[in-house]
Amino acid sequence: MAGSTHTVTNQPPPLIGYDVYSADRALRAAVERHLDPDLLDEVHSELAALGRACGSAQVQEWGLQANENPPRLRTHDRHGHRIDEVEFHPAWHRVLGKGVSAGLTAAWVRPGGHVRRAAAFLLWTQVDAGNCCPLSMTHAAVPALRTDPDLAAEWEPRLTSMVYDRELRPAHLKAGALFGMGMTEKQGGSDVRANATSARPLPDGETYELTGHKWFCSAPMSDGFLVLAQAPGGLTCFLVPRVLEDGTRNTFLLQRLKDKLGNRSNASGEVEFDRTWARRVGDEGRGVRTIIEMVAATRLDCVLGSAGLMRQAVAQAIHHCTHREAFGGKLVDKPLMRNVLADLALESEAATTLALRLAAAYDQGDEQERAFLRIAVPAAKYWITKRCTPLTVEAAECLGGNGYVEESGLPRLVRESPLNSIWEGAGNVQALDVLRVLRREPQALNAYLLEIGRTRGADHRLDAATKNLFTELADLEGVEGRARHLTERLALVLQGSLLVRHAPAEVADAFCASRLGGDAGSAFGTLPSTLDLASVVDRARPVH
Repeated sequence: MAGSTHTVTNQPPPLIGYDVYSADRALRAAVERHLDPDLLDEVHSELAALGRACGSAQVQEWGLQANENPPRLRTHDRHGHRIDEVEFHPAWHRVLGKGVSAGLTAAWVRPGGHVRRAAAFLLWTQVDAGNCCPLSMTHAAVPALRTDPDLAAEWEPRLTSMVYDRELRPAHLKAGALFGMGMTEKQGGSDVRANATSARPLPDGETYELTGHKWFCSAPMSDGFLVLAQAPGGLTCFLVPRVLEDGTRNTFLLQRLKDKLGNRSNASGEVEFDRTWARRVGDEGRGVRTIIEMVAATRLDCVLGSAGLMRQAVAQAIHHCTHREAFGGKLVDKPLMRNVLADLALESEAATTLALRLAAAYDQGDEQERAFLRIAVPAAKYWITKRCTPLTVEAAECLGGNGYVEESGLPRLVRESPLNSIWEGAGNVQALDVLRVLRREPQALNAYLLEIGRTRGADHRLDAATKNLFTELADLEGVEGRARHLTERLALVLQGSLLVRHAPAEVADAFCASRLGGDAGSAFGTLPSTLDLASVVDRARPVH
């Protein structure tokens, strides 16, 4: 029998056995707002089932196991033959398989597909962010392949399949396939035009041999890859299958797997091509244009991934403080802690609301929405992914010393938090993309202004911030040095507009006061005390 000194008291119960979707009021409201009412019963049921899986002890354990047992590279078999395979823990396959079966690669072929997938992606990130990389790459490859109708007809049914087939064999023998991407050369960085991989055309005019080295290859265990290389006509996009139609392995020489800060369950590799067989996607010299829609889709997934990480961090912090007692009462009831939790909740809800609005624009698909995405995606990617790291660190602090211990799960979120800001173009790249759109595509700015104009007169702080934004937009001379500030303001005004239109009054009021009205400090937990912070925290509580 344990002695009295071993009695555990004042510790919160584990946050398990709940429906992660139904407990997320902001996410559920966004799904209801953006989907056809005829789809809602089906989608709510689908997402609630996924939410219960996300909150189950079993699936959370799989995510933990996948993270604690990172992939291993096997370049050769025991006889010395080159095989270039990546081995994963069984939990990885369970999590990835469930993500595929949940439709995380099927958005392009389902009604309301992007909104329902976005909600599911945001949920599934909270189980294990690593497996979301191959899901994202596979999803995003579809618009690039559609530039070639023959390739799309061949590959799209495999990529949008809800069947996970882990075996390496010819794609035409598989019920489902996954895609990776190889853009970055040895120098690293986002300057894809500084590309040294060469592509030599073969006599048929559509296939090539690639020679070169990719410093960063996403999801190297996949069935196919989109790769940039220099063809005679310039930088071109290519499809590199992992296994050729006759069953032989394509030359795909894995040099090493990256040892990353976070994202530990996911393999990111370094690969060499040596007369590797590839098929051209799109025209020669049009490689960047071919992959641009793929890049936009993966950037939206960065927004969704960060929103998911923020939601999980906020849920853990509020859950802990709801059950933890200190100084004579529950932490959640202490005014200063309530201020911190409410501030975190605001950031999370604003991220979720904007992310789902972007997904809805993909579903609507008209020219105005496409124009809106061209400016809103890089702005959202810049701002939301940057807010993820300070939020997760603050959430860990809400747990005190417990939040610094691996078993709490918060260190895993902290390590993961910078990833989406760095991948698919870091902050400066996003800000420069915003400037490019502002200078070259007036229809994109018009679509953005129409979106935020829907709330004109609804909140004086939002109106003032919008007026200041107009002043900035009127003078684009020498703007590059302040591109980050302008991009931040574009994102914040858009978030404020969406919350004023759709969120409860206490949420919109607190956001506008703190993010747009300047009535708060630089750190989390500096909201005006006159706001209804208790209601903001209660809305974000993970279990009601």
